[in-house]
Amino acid sequence: MERGDNTQTSLSNPRTKIKQTPCQNFALALPPLLALCEGRKRRAAFPAGTFLPSRRFNGAMRVSQYVNLRPGMTAPLWLTLLLGVLTAVGPVSTDMYLPAFPLIEADFGGHAGSAQITLAAWFIGLAIGQITHGSLSDRFGRRAPLMLGTLLYAAASAGCALAPGLWTFSLCRVLAAIGGSASMVVPRAVVRDLTDGHEAARMLSRLMLVMGVVPILAPAAGGAVLAIAGWRLIFWIATFYGAVSAVLVWRFLPDTLAQNRRIRLGPLGLLARYAQIAREPRFVTNALCGGFAMAGLFAYLGGSPAAYISQYRVTPAHYGMLFGANAAGFIFSAQINARLLPRFGTDRVINTAVAMAVLATFLLTLDAFTLWGHVPGLALPLFLFLASLGFLMPTTTVGALSRHAAQAASASALMGTGQFLLGALFSTAVGLLNDGTARPMALLMLAASLGALLAGLARPRG
Repeated sequence: MERGDNTQTSLSNPRTKIKQTPCQNFALALPPLLALCEGRKRRAAFPAGTFLPSRRFNGAMRVSQYVNLRPGMTAPLWLTLLLGVLTAVGPVSTDMYLPAFPLIEADFGGHAGSAQITLAAWFIGLAIGQITHGSLSDRFGRRAPLMLGTLLYAAASAGCALAPGLWTFSLCRVLAAIGGSASMVVPRAVVRDLTDGHEAARMLSRLMLVMGVVPILAPAAGGAVLAIAGWRLIFWIATFYGAVSAVLVWRFLPDTLAQNRRIRLGPLGLLARYAQIAREPRFVTNALCGGFAMAGLFAYLGGSPAAYISQYRVTPAHYGMLFGANAAGFIFSAQINARLLPRFGTDRVINTAVAMAVLATFLLTLDAFTLWGHVPGLALPLFLFLASLGFLMPTTTVGALSRHAAQAASASALMGTGQFLLGALFSTAVGLLNDGTARPMALLMLAASLGALLAGLARPRG
């Protein structure tokens, strides 16, 4: 321990009391402000599990030091917000350009449904990137792959904005997805590094609250952009978002994977590890249950523009409002999920959520073929389906990763790869079957819900 004006506690003894000003207490939630407080005396105790921002600011702020959380403890708010901002790269790239599908098809001279192919290209890139970033993250730590991935995402998004044709645009979407997938794999691995069980599910639910704001705002923002400029501006915004994310990772994100926990394997070793993970029944069934639920989500993303804009002539701005209402249902259920899990357990929550999804997609299919409910007949079942995902996705993620603490990023990547391959398959099918109505979307969402039901029934109990 150092003596003098600047007292510092050793991380080897986290219970040691260290003096701290109120300003520095606030800086724990907002690490950038800690630089203003350097040199003040500390007067409070850090409990074990508290993230300790570094006192050294040699030029660029150094990454925070940390102590792993104990059971029952929670990560600081600033870390949850940062992980939420990073995770939101996916919704920004997926949802913001959905209202522009008709304009993209007209600009590139594509046939009806060709814009859905660009969404499938995004999902294929996510599948490739998930498996890649999982291995890199387990070997080199959490920060470096995430920083490089966000930079690639920003550069490829600029390529989308400049693309002269549909195939160049689709290729840039694949590259953007490979980079952006780091923002999906690594934050989940960070959560698993720090927490487990119900606490992990609660933290993932909080992340979904943060990232859930983006699906509410993104389509409406995309519609607003289209009202004043062309669709290419949407991808310049994505470029800026990726660059800002890279800076945030560089400046503030702690690396939660210690050196002695990093795994260095060759290609054969990586394949063997993925095979070992894929043989574990709890992982497979939880990943499939969440994967089919996500496939239904992707069918919704690819098919809802045709259902609302083409069939019912809903304006892009109103489509963004309907999309945002569904995303609000997802956020609300994700937050309820954090409270229900300790009381009812994962099995009961997953079974109830799967039943909700099957009921919602059955009603949706009935409306798509009979037109009995017009726009409300689509909007209400879709709201119920998105609400069921708020329960399913964080809970099945925790279930799939629960026995893979030592290789959390690889397990997360393998799960994400399978899920996004399913998503690419379903979104491609929506584009190929597109007839300007909600029927292809509804049938595929019903099939996905039934797949989630079968996987849920096969899950090991307990």
